[in-house]
Amino acid sequence: MTTRDAPSEVNSTASNSKQIEEDQIQQPPEDPEKQPDVQLGADGAGDAVDLNIVDWDGPNDPKNPMNWINAKKAKNILVICYLTFLTPLGSTMFAPAIEQVMSTYHSTSQVLASWVISVWVLGYFFGPLFLGPLSELYGRLPVYLVCNVLYTIFNIATAVSPSLSALIVFRFLAGTFGDMIKQENRGKVMAIWAMGPLMGPIIGPIAGGYMGQSVGWRWICWVLAISSGVGAIASFLFQSESYPPQLLDQKAKRLRKETGNEDLRSVLNVDRRASYIFTRAIIRPVRLLLLSPVVSILSIYQGVVYGYLYLLFTTFPLVFQYQYHFGTGTIGLTYLGMGVGAFIGLAIGGLVSDRLLKKLSGEAKTHWIVPIIGTTVIGIGLNILFMCITTYFIDAHPLYEASANAASTAVRSLIGALVPLAGRSMYQALGLGWGNSLLGFLALAMCPLPFFFYKYGERIRTHPKFQIRW
Repeated sequence: MTTRDAPSEVNSTASNSKQIEEDQIQQPPEDPEKQPDVQLGADGAGDAVDLNIVDWDGPNDPKNPMNWINAKKAKNILVICYLTFLTPLGSTMFAPAIEQVMSTYHSTSQVLASWVISVWVLGYFFGPLFLGPLSELYGRLPVYLVCNVLYTIFNIATAVSPSLSALIVFRFLAGTFGDMIKQENRGKVMAIWAMGPLMGPIIGPIAGGYMGQSVGWRWICWVLAISSGVGAIASFLFQSESYPPQLLDQKAKRLRKETGNEDLRSVLNVDRRASYIFTRAIIRPVRLLLLSPVVSILSIYQGVVYGYLYLLFTTFPLVFQYQYHFGTGTIGLTYLGMGVGAFIGLAIGGLVSDRLLKKLSGEAKTHWIVPIIGTTVIGIGLNILFMCITTYFIDAHPLYEASANAASTAVRSLIGALVPLAGRSMYQALGLGWGNSLLGFLALAMCPLPFFFYKYGERIRTHPKFQIRW
């Protein structure tokens, strides 16, 4: 945890206390027992240091996650990558087999067909609003462990759901507890992390298509349940707590027990009352969303792109099954174009992100390969956009990145869940050509936003009007 990770009001407590006047230093205290527990600087007149503040044991403290050995960092990153691969995998595995699902429950509603897929993403809207604050109160690790178990349970419930309504409810609950990952790395490492959430939706339909065709759609849920169970075990065995305020809280608690000094407290969280922290953590994402133009505008931008992504996922079966007469298994392969674009986007995004930081419409008559090539380009743009915005939020709000990303996730998930519901109706009314053109025009209108924040972002972030203190 670097100095910039602590809020300004806490740093001032630890290192910028009031200056003590010379005449006050020269006067002997009337009653030493009533003096505050402070220590002067080396020159006798420097900053007062509160001895009740618990901080890291120097900049190289091995218990600071920033100083972990590479092996420990690698274990945590690999587990998180696996979990971030599983959660979006479940969101799209159903897509190629959706006709089978609707046939099982004797439903012909196109809106419900889209809803079965996108309701998972609606769970991402509710999850961060509570899981983010809970992770800031109790730490990352307990939230990971509990959510892994619940994610497994609700995937099992989805596999045995007796009705379409139960299936939708259980997919919503699985999505709620599937969104539990907090991004804590930069540049190239961020690109490695991003392979999970961005490749999961690509591999999901490929696997789901052939599984639905060969063993039925319920086995898709069973595979998700088994995979998430493995993730829960891996998380229990290999993950470590990585949230600095929680680690310093644990250190302060241990020292209070050893010394009997009940006034000891973490430098990052002077007030650790559960109600205080949870209330602030619940409100903070809303404050960031309403008061920070950086978070609000980029969240909407990310939400529009996310909506496009799931619009494509829910309409691929419509396009390739009815226009090109692909089978259930083959439909899954059509997502490979976006997968190729995802890899290219990850490579470009990781390299460009680090360098910048250091310096500061297919129709039936068109061959089926044409829309797949188009989705490759879309995949490149999606990955670069997602990774850069997420990293930007982390750098702009280092201590409260969970809240910033919770706000962004809530907005994009709500849009991502609702936009696909209108997708099939839009294509039926406008056709594939004009329908995709409309999406293109809307995306084109938002293109200036990254350039705007590249030029004016720092000025906006540092403006007193937009400072979010808690």
